[in-house]
Amino acid sequence: MGWRCPRRTGSGSRTGTWMRILEGNPPRKGGGHTPSTSLPPTLETRSGIPACAGVGGSGTGDTNPGTRGPRSRRRMTPSNCPTPSTTSPWGVWYREDVSHPNPEGSSWSLVDTPGEVVQISCGPHDLLWATLWEGQALVREGINRNHPKGISWSIVEPPTSENGIMHVSAGVGVLWAVTKDRKVWFRRGVNSHNPCGTSWIEMVGEMTMVNVGLNDQVWGIGWADRALYFRQGVTQSELSGRTWKAIVAGRECDRSHSGSSSSLLSAGCFFGDEVRGSGESCGPSDSEAERPGPEPEPAPEVTSPASTPAELPWTNIDLKEPKRGPSHTATGFAEASDLSSLGLLPLGLEEPEGADGHPLWAWVSGGGCAVEAHSTLKWFTVQSGLSPSVQTLSLSITPAQTAAWRKQIFQQLTERTKRELENFRHYEQAVEQSVWVKTGALQWWCDWKPHKWVDVRVALEQFTGHDGARDSILFVYYVVHEEKKYIHVFLNEVTALVPVLSEAKHSFALYTPERTRQRWPVRLAAATEQDMSDWVSGRGSGALGPPTPFPPEGPRPFWRQMGGHLRVVEANSRGVVWGIGYDHTAWVYTGGYGGGCFQGLASSTSNIYTQSDVKCVYIYENQRWNPVTGYTSRGLPTDRYMWSDATGLQECTKASTKPPSLQWAWVSDWFVDFSVPGGADQEGWQYASDFPASYHGYKTMKDFVRRRCWARKCKLVTSGPWLEVAPIALGDVSIIPESPGAPGSGPSIALWAVSDKGDVLCRLGVSELNPAGSSWLHVGTDQPFASVSIGACYQVWAVARDGSAFYRGSVSPSKPAGDCWYHIPSPPKQRLKQVSVGHTAVYALDENGNMWYRQGVTPSYPQGSGWEHVSNNVRRVSVGPLDQVWVIADKVQGSHGLSRGTVCHRTGVQPLEPKGLGWDYGIGGGWDHLSVRANATRAPRTSSQERAGERSGEQGSGPSSVAAAPKETPGPVCC
Repeated sequence: MGWRCPRRTGSGSRTGTWMRILEGNPPRKGGGHTPSTSLPPTLETRSGIPACAGVGGSGTGDTNPGTRGPRSRRRMTPSNCPTPSTTSPWGVWYREDVSHPNPEGSSWSLVDTPGEVVQISCGPHDLLWATLWEGQALVREGINRNHPKGISWSIVEPPTSENGIMHVSAGVGVLWAVTKDRKVWFRRGVNSHNPCGTSWIEMVGEMTMVNVGLNDQVWGIGWADRALYFRQGVTQSELSGRTWKAIVAGRECDRSHSGSSSSLLSAGCFFGDEVRGSGESCGPSDSEAERPGPEPEPAPEVTSPASTPAELPWTNIDLKEPKRGPSHTATGFAEASDLSSLGLLPLGLEEPEGADGHPLWAWVSGGGCAVEAHSTLKWFTVQSGLSPSVQTLSLSITPAQTAAWRKQIFQQLTERTKRELENFRHYEQAVEQSVWVKTGALQWWCDWKPHKWVDVRVALEQFTGHDGARDSILFVYYVVHEEKKYIHVFLNEVTALVPVLSEAKHSFALYTPERTRQRWPVRLAAATEQDMSDWVSGRGSGALGPPTPFPPEGPRPFWRQMGGHLRVVEANSRGVVWGIGYDHTAWVYTGGYGGGCFQGLASSTSNIYTQSDVKCVYIYENQRWNPVTGYTSRGLPTDRYMWSDATGLQECTKASTKPPSLQWAWVSDWFVDFSVPGGADQEGWQYASDFPASYHGYKTMKDFVRRRCWARKCKLVTSGPWLEVAPIALGDVSIIPESPGAPGSGPSIALWAVSDKGDVLCRLGVSELNPAGSSWLHVGTDQPFASVSIGACYQVWAVARDGSAFYRGSVSPSKPAGDCWYHIPSPPKQRLKQVSVGHTAVYALDENGNMWYRQGVTPSYPQGSGWEHVSNNVRRVSVGPLDQVWVIADKVQGSHGLSRGTVCHRTGVQPLEPKGLGWDYGIGGGWDHLSVRANATRAPRTSSQERAGERSGEQGSGPSSVAAAPKETPGPVCC
C-alpha cells in the first residue's frame, strides 16, 4: 500500500511529495506500479487483482484542492527502486520538485527510517507523521521552506504500551491517532516549532480511522456502526473539539434500486469477495488491465458512454482475490457524476447497509472540504425511522406544504385541549406543590458545654412550588434537658460544604454567611463512610449535594468545588494555576470547573479531563523490650496499641486499615517504609527510650521501645480541569504574584519549583496562553531544598531540608534563574519548613507551628535584618501580591470542634504595620492548604472595618485569640 502527501510552501515554490511504498516493486511498462495483493519476493503483473502499491491521495488518502485532480495525474514509480530486502520491507520515498505547474515532480529519493513504516500522513503545511509496524509513531523534524524534505526522524511512543498506534492524521497544527484497540487520541502541543507535541489526550469514541482536513476539522469512521462522523466544536482555541456527530450521507444507489453501474460508480462501488452492482464488475477486464499505462500527457476525461473506458485511479483494495465477473465494455460505464470534495467509500461487505439502513463506510477524506469553525452545518438532520430511500422521497415535499400541515395540526391540538379541559374548570388544582423528605439518624456537634457529639434525627425537605421553583431545608432535631428543639438551615444559603478530616468520625460541616461570622457551622457525623457519602455527594434526590454557587456579582463571595484532587495549589492573578498531587505529579489548570468524585457538581462544558492520584497510608508496629525474650509485641498496660497510627491513640492493624475514602482503592501490598524522619535500621525499626519520644535509627542501651512504619499505596481516579505537566515530580511550586498593570508584568510569568528529590527548578515559557510553560531550568544548590517562594518583585526565598533559609540574588525577567544563593540564619533554635513572599513581606513557618516575619526587607537590602515572631498554631501561610496574609491554623478560640484546619486572615496590614495587628476568623474544619497569591484586588475598607481591625489587634496576637469582628471582604482564595 502507498500514500503520497503533497506539501505547499508557497505559490510557485518548490515542494515535495512523501510516499510510503513497498520496496522491490519494479516499474511497470508505461509507468505505475506492478499490481499485487500480497508481499511475495518477486512481484508480477497480474490482471484483475487490485494493486496494493500505488499513488493515493494527499495525506492518508486525502484529496488536495491545491493540486490537479486524480483523473489528470500520471502514475509514477521510483526509477531507482532497490531490490527486495528482507530486513526492511517498507520504504518511505520523497518526490522531488513537485509544484503547481509540475505536480508530477521530477524524481524519487529514498528517505531512511528507523523502522518499518506502515502508514504516513502529511499536513497542509509542515507536519509529517507516520506509523511504525511496532505501534510507534514517527515525526519528521526540520521541515521548512529551505528543507522541504526535513532533517531527521523522532520517535513518539504510543499512548499506552498495550496498544500501539494504528493510524495517524496530521493537520495544520494538530495530530489525531487511532490505536489498535480503536481508541481515538489527540496529540497536545503539536505545532511547527514542536512537531512531536507534548502528551496524548484520550478522546471519547472508537473509530477505525480519522482524517484531518482543512482548518483542522476532523472526520472519522465509527468502529461499531461504520457510520461517518464529524468532530464538532473544533476552533483555534479548542483544537480537540467537543463531540462526535454522525453525518447523514446518502448515495445515488440508495435513491434508485434499479440504477445502472454508472450510479454505483459515482456513489462508490462495493468491493468484497465479488463485485456487486447490476451483474457487472466494477474492476477492469483482463485485456484492460494488461494495457500499458497512460502516456505522460494527462489522460482525457470520459465525456460519454461511448468513450474509451478510463482507468479508475481510485479503488478500494481487498487482499482476497476477487471472483472474475463479466468484462466491462465501454457502454458499461457512464461518466462519474461530480463527487464532492469530501471523498467517501463504503466498506465492501456482503450486506452494504447497517442495521439502521446507513451505508457501512470504510474510508473518509476531508482534504478538500473547507469548513469554517463557526459555520452552521446541515449534514446531521435525519428523519428517524425512515430508510434512506424514503428520506429521498421526502425531499419532494415543499416547505409551504410542511408549514400548512404544521399549522393544521397545531389548530387541531389546541381545539382538543380546550374541549377536554372545559368540563374541569370548576375543579381546584390537584397538586399545588410537591414535597420530598429524606430522614435519617446522624450525630451533631453540640458547640456549647459539655461540647460533645449528640445523637439527633435529621430531615431534609425538598419542595417544588407551582411556579417550578425549588428549595430545600435541613432540620436537625435534638433534645436538651428533656426538651425537644431543632435548628434549620436553608440550603440555598449554604456557601460551603466541607468534609472534616477526623480519625474517629465521618463528619462534614455546613457553612452560611451568618454561621461563619458566629463561628458556629452545622457539623454532622455519619455512622459509616457510605452514609456520609450518600448525604454529601448528591447521589439521587434528597442529598445535601454541593452548595449552589452565587453569581460573582452577588452580595457575597462563594466557594466553588473545582474538581480534581491535589495536595498543593498555587495561583496567579493572570489566571495561571498549578497544583501538585500526593504522588508529586504536577498539574496545570485548564480554565474549566467541575468533575470530581462527588456526583451533582456544577461543571463546565469543556476542559474536564481524567486525573489520578496516589498516596500512602501509614500504620506503625510497636514493640517493647523484654529482658527474657527481647523485643516483643506484648507491652505494658499503659502502652499504646501494638499496631497503631502515628500518635498511638488509634488502633490500626493491617486487616482493619482501609483506604481514606470510598473513592480510593488499594494498588499495592503493605511494605516497610525506610524513609521515616530520624532514620531506620536495615529492618526498618526506629528506637526510643519510651512512647512517645524522639526516635532514631540505631539501638542503644537506653532504648526500651521501638517502632516500624508500614505503608500501603492507594489510588484515586477522578476528573477535573487539570492537565499533567510531565515528567519531573514536584514537592513545592511558587508563581510570581503579579498585580494587574504592574510595571514588571510581561508576557512571561516567573515560576519556581522544588522537585521531590530537593532540586530547585525554574520554569521557562509560562504565559497566559501557555500556562504549562515549555521547559525546566535547573538552579544549582549544595543541598536538597523543601520550599520555595517568589515575590512580586522577583525576590526568591527558599528553605532547605535542614531548616535553613536562603535568598536568591539577581533574579529578573532577563535573568530568570539569578546568579547565587545567600544563606539566611534561621530563628534561634528553630528549623524552618515553609516560606511565602508577597510584594515586600516575607513570612516563614517552623516545624513547631510558629510563624515568623522577616524585618528590614528593603529594595536595597532584600535579605532583611532579622526574624520577628507573629503567631503560633499555624500550619500553612500564604502571602498575596498586596502583602495580605492568610493562614491555616490548628487552634482557634471558641471553636472546640473545628480547631484543626481553620482559615484565618491577618488584619491591620498596612505600610506602618507591615506584619498586621490581629486575626479575622474564616471557616474551619479540614483545610490543609490555601493560596491567596491570585488576589490582586484591594478591597475597600469602611470605618467600621477599621475599628474592628483595631479591636482585633487589642485582643491577641495569634489565631488562638481571634476577634469576633465583622469579616473583611476577601478576594479569591484557593483552598
